[in-house]
Amino acid sequence: MPSFQTRLKITGLKPGNPPEAVMAAAVEALETRHHVEANQLELAGGVPQLNLRFLVEATEYHGENQQARESAAMMRDAVERVALTGSLMVLRRNRGRWAPV
Repeated sequence: MPSFQTRLKITGLKPGNPPEAVMAAAVEALETRHHVEANQLELAGGVPQLNLRFLVEATEYHGENQQARESAAMMRDAVERVALTGSLMVLRRNRGRWAPV
């Protein structure tokens, strides 16, 4: 199964939401469609960034990439209910390296 990763910048919390709600929203959204292998919060240039790694059912290359992009957008929508977001990247694992989709 192809492995993908999303990287979503978080620029702030919406009022009344604890910091833990951000990752919980992201994981919950992705888990509705895919197996989430790992998740972590990093600082990228001083800005918090969610990194989630997930598997997409193997079909054909472009379809898998499209599924990953759609799922990442759905995840971002879920996160935006509790936080303000910045840039979103979707990467695919290919021959041991992460490459943008």
